[in-house]
Amino acid sequence: MTAHDLRSQLASLTTEAFRPELADIDRLPTLDIARLMNAEDAGVPAAVAGQLPRISAAIDAVAARMTRGGRLIYAGAGTAGRLGVLDASECPPTFNTDPAQVVGLIAGGPEAMVTSVEGAEDSDELARADLDALKLTAEDSVVGVSASGRTPYAVGAVEHARAQGALTIGLACNEHSALAAAAEHGIEIVVGPELITGSTRLKAGTAQKLVLNMLSTITMIRLGKTYGNLMVDVRASNAKLRARSRRIVALATGAADPEIERALTESGGEVKTAILVLLADVDGPAAARLLEDSGGHLRAALARATG
Repeated sequence: MTAHDLRSQLASLTTEAFRPELADIDRLPTLDIARLMNAEDAGVPAAVAGQLPRISAAIDAVAARMTRGGRLIYAGAGTAGRLGVLDASECPPTFNTDPAQVVGLIAGGPEAMVTSVEGAEDSDELARADLDALKLTAEDSVVGVSASGRTPYAVGAVEHARAQGALTIGLACNEHSALAAAAEHGIEIVVGPELITGSTRLKAGTAQKLVLNMLSTITMIRLGKTYGNLMVDVRASNAKLRARSRRIVALATGAADPEIERALTESGGEVKTAILVLLADVDGPAAARLLEDSGGHLRAALARATG
């Protein structure tokens, strides 16, 4: 594609549109600019709401594959790639997932998290190589993320994954995008032109973050990683999370501190197991077996124990 072709293509994208009414924004008082940005951001949730049926269908498809051992893999460049890596990196401490279960791929590799890697986003070959390095299977789910919906790295990742039989999701912020068209599940969150022309880390980035929050969080709910709205699979890897673990057991059971400490000790610090120890009145090994037989779902394990 020539520079002229690319310029013409960008000019046609909603996310790249110029807003002449904001041409003097740099002359405004800081508070007025802040108010403008806040008003712009307020419209993002409504744009996401319009895509909720597509988002929920994608989540159900991801959860079904992850139940069978598949992985959730994000692929993007620049801000979109960083958001995917961020979401993936927060799953192990929040839901006690294996680090290989939710993976974020960014064009250019780890270096691209903090600096621009020249030309990486333009390479669909790089996307294929990154997915091949993960030994992609048909049980995996690949989410291509791109504000423009045309980024070769994201589109290439989705096309390659679909050819391998994996579930594919294309998350973009323009209508009729190549990314959504390439994926089995296309999600287009159209938030409109940015306050700063073409700066898609703003509204488009916020929209992508909201959708990624849903994809990972609701998938984990479907996988039994929560009990109600409690993070019962939280990994107690620091003092704050150890305190949170005790609080979660208390909220789920109403037990006193000495009982909570006993249950956590019996359970090797596993919150979900400790809750089952207290609610089902079983010992740690029995609770662990019940959870294993119930696919890790606390409610199902509790029903087995008490029913």
